[in-house]
Amino acid sequence: MISAFANTWRVPELRERIIFTLFMVVIVRLGVYIPLPGVDTSVIANWIDWKQNSESSGGPGDQLGAMFNIFSGGGLQNCGIFALGIMPYISASIMMQLLSAVVPKLARLSKEDGGRQKINQYTRFITIVIAIVQGFMLTKVLQNPGNIPFLQGIEEHGGGQLIPDPTFLWQLIVTLTIVAGALFIMWIGDQITDRGLGNGVSMIITVNIIAALPGALVIAWQTFVGGSEGGFGALKLVFLIGFLLFVIAATIAITQGQRRIAIQYAKRVVGRKMLGGQTQYLPLKVNYAGVMPIIFATAILALPTFLLTTVFKGQSWANSMATAMVPGSLWYYIIAGLMIFFFSYFWVATMFQPSQVAEDLKRSGGYIPGVRPGQPTADFLDSTMSRLTFAGSIFLLIIFILPYAVGETLNLNYLVTQFFGGTSLLIIVGVLLDFMRQVETHLIQKNYDGFLRKGKIKGGRYDSRGQNKQVAASQGTGSVMFLAFMAALIVLAAVAFAMK
Repeated sequence: MISAFANTWRVPELRERIIFTLFMVVIVRLGVYIPLPGVDTSVIANWIDWKQNSESSGGPGDQLGAMFNIFSGGGLQNCGIFALGIMPYISASIMMQLLSAVVPKLARLSKEDGGRQKINQYTRFITIVIAIVQGFMLTKVLQNPGNIPFLQGIEEHGGGQLIPDPTFLWQLIVTLTIVAGALFIMWIGDQITDRGLGNGVSMIITVNIIAALPGALVIAWQTFVGGSEGGFGALKLVFLIGFLLFVIAATIAITQGQRRIAIQYAKRVVGRKMLGGQTQYLPLKVNYAGVMPIIFATAILALPTFLLTTVFKGQSWANSMATAMVPGSLWYYIIAGLMIFFFSYFWVATMFQPSQVAEDLKRSGGYIPGVRPGQPTADFLDSTMSRLTFAGSIFLLIIFILPYAVGETLNLNYLVTQFFGGTSLLIIVGVLLDFMRQVETHLIQKNYDGFLRKGKIKGGRYDSRGQNKQVAASQGTGSVMFLAFMAALIVLAAVAFAMK
């Protein structure tokens, strides 16, 4: 694996893609900390200092804040120009994906030549509409920030008004700024997909999650090592790290796990050639729905709590219902578990079409051994996928509950335990696996060993042309420039942290 990392800088195209991706990531993180017009940043700084020095942690606000920071990367909490983050584009993409599976006209359009580009264009138009609505609602909420669950206490401990002059002109300017920031992040995601590595939108979400990792490590260190537990706390920290590695390994295994259905193709003569007769496999993933059921369940359960605490503020029955629906309560996890099972089967039912797969196999002369072609094949695939979806739903439910269980057992803040499961871990594992597959593809195309191969570097086209010196020189120059760039970022981060 070390040689594979070294080989990434021997391929000029791969090196340029990695540097471009890192550059776009830096821009995304910088935009999080640029405040919106008319926002008093000193109020946010005072509130963050109070929150860090206070002993209260792990409340529902922290859990909701961690969920929103997955898509905004802290921009919503810091009232930055990227306050909405990638949320509008994610909402529009999910909406169009579901409509493409339900509406026949969109389903036919997605299969036509150029239809996918048309659907992407519709997705961008819907993103603009969603960003305008959410941006305007955000300007209303910022005028009373105490109603936001993860900004509670900012009015009492911020030392002033978050929005000193909330006029209509301010609302218009801030709405346009928020919409422009959301569209700019969408454009960055497209650029990463085209000129970088990995899926741009997923990469932005992953970077936003990983941005909270240093703070989580500091909290864990202060809890176990800097606390009153002494050496026993250090042992707890070691156990926690080992358990985290185990959870990550199990998540990777389930994410890549699949049921391979044997497909036999009949022999046929085409001209003078004999085609068919070989056996291939149809892979059915155990966790076919991915992270979508958890996202749906969490987003839907967050909406009633927000409405009850804002619209019916002060009502006893509304407070009782909101308390029963906050993360950490028994009813919350019961309802969330049922929703995860429902959305897992719903996602599979809309995205996986057994009848279409059976029809395609029949047309190409393929069949499953022991199963008749046509409708029996569709029934077999449907029953097999149902059993796999049940196992995947149980896995998602365990991953969803695991952060709360770890936090209650070890008395940890949710900002730390979110890396032990839930949406964060599934997104990180999926994106990093996709990133490594793309790097692997580039390395194998250039006749280099990848991450999953062993052995020394094989002689590629550069060696056969006698260009070893040029490759070494370009590799050295690129490495020096990249190391200088990263060193400058580290120095700037250290200076900013020391000043803060």
